[in-house]
Amino acid sequence: MLNSNRNKKNPKLGIGCFHHIRSLGCPQIGPLPKFVTNLNPISKRKEFVKSIVASTNTSNSTNGSRFYITFTGFPFPLGPFLNRSTTRTEAVKNCVWLFEQEQALGFSSVSTNIRMTVIKLKSGGLWVHAPIAPTKECIELVKELGAPVEHIILPTFAYEHKIFIGPFSRKFPKAKVWVAPRQWSWPVNLPLEFFGIFRAKTLKDEDLTTPWADEIEQKVLSSPEVGIGPYVEVAFYHKRSRTLLVTDAVIFVPRQPPECISKESLLSSAKNGLAVRILSKGKEVPDEPVIDNKMNLQKGWERMVLQILFLGPSNLLEPTASFAQMSQKLIVSPIVKTLVFSKVPEKVRDWIDRITTDWAFKRIIPAHFAAPINANRSDLLTAFGFLDDLLDEQYVTQPSLSLLFTSIMGKAASYFPPDDMKTLSSLDQFLVSVGAVKKTVSGRKKSK
Repeated sequence: MLNSNRNKKNPKLGIGCFHHIRSLGCPQIGPLPKFVTNLNPISKRKEFVKSIVASTNTSNSTNGSRFYITFTGFPFPLGPFLNRSTTRTEAVKNCVWLFEQEQALGFSSVSTNIRMTVIKLKSGGLWVHAPIAPTKECIELVKELGAPVEHIILPTFAYEHKIFIGPFSRKFPKAKVWVAPRQWSWPVNLPLEFFGIFRAKTLKDEDLTTPWADEIEQKVLSSPEVGIGPYVEVAFYHKRSRTLLVTDAVIFVPRQPPECISKESLLSSAKNGLAVRILSKGKEVPDEPVIDNKMNLQKGWERMVLQILFLGPSNLLEPTASFAQMSQKLIVSPIVKTLVFSKVPEKVRDWIDRITTDWAFKRIIPAHFAAPINANRSDLLTAFGFLDDLLDEQYVTQPSLSLLFTSIMGKAASYFPPDDMKTLSSLDQFLVSVGAVKKTVSGRKKSK
């Protein structure tokens, strides 16, 4: 039975996606340290002002501990632009901690959470996975753990994680920086130094020479065949806690929104704006003020999730049915499945098989949505059951009853509402037509 647990470490902390589309090649422009340049179109200036007001109108923001200038590049600027609340939870007692901040898509009302995981090594030092914005509050929460930061890890090429590792590492200059291979940026492939990342070492597949090799193992998925840029993700296994760490490989959408997502963002998403009207299928859309109550907060979260997973879901006016199909289970995000993993099923299958063969994990910590997730090897294989339909006969073996059950359940777990998938499927076809992603690869059946 899958579930998500959150053991509170500091309950007094205040309340503070679309991120997958970057796998096709989004601009990666880091936060501006001294100034903000207003690049938003005039038509969106009103929405920009609302975003700024919302980001500065959070509890405890007056002390400046949550101030952080974030303005990444067109077409996917990442908010909040000036203010980020950080929450900390203890996933494994005296061993693993989760740090989370809200992450919004530019001027929209769509937000999710972005997660940094910190592990205490036997040396007494800290191993930091996928750093988040180094606000004063965030850094203080790290220092409260009472141990030096020894290693800082960038486990992916994705720009929503890359933009923070440089500023974060400067807060801990004695720490060593490690990055996933094949780092790149689009439209210009800029060096790591452009993002403030200096003297970084490259993470290697199953490397036994890392300083943490006897405690944390690693496996690299590196696939240049996806399109104009590669998809790269490094999975880690912390032996002591039996924890699998991934970035975007799988997610678990919780019924309730993460604590770090602000009430202002949720209520803004609950409003019947332009996106709701476009996707209402001709139904009458009421134009009424949104009251601050539990029902509207939940509606806002459900709408956020569907837009993050499908880009253009079939019906934002009544999101509950689709949300119910996508939540409370371990899944591969529809975007990652459609635009990335379905293009290179051989490599993904090899990566997942190596993970499930070598690592006896009992929990998974991804970089977004809920964590930690109580899940084991069978659960991960189930989430990736869709790969069986994409591989040639040479990959089909005579499975045991348990694997056969896993395969059947995997197809059920990877089922996505067809109406919600229409926009994403159309985007996939368009990207294939312009050469941004591949149509077929070795080991994949041709589309019917």
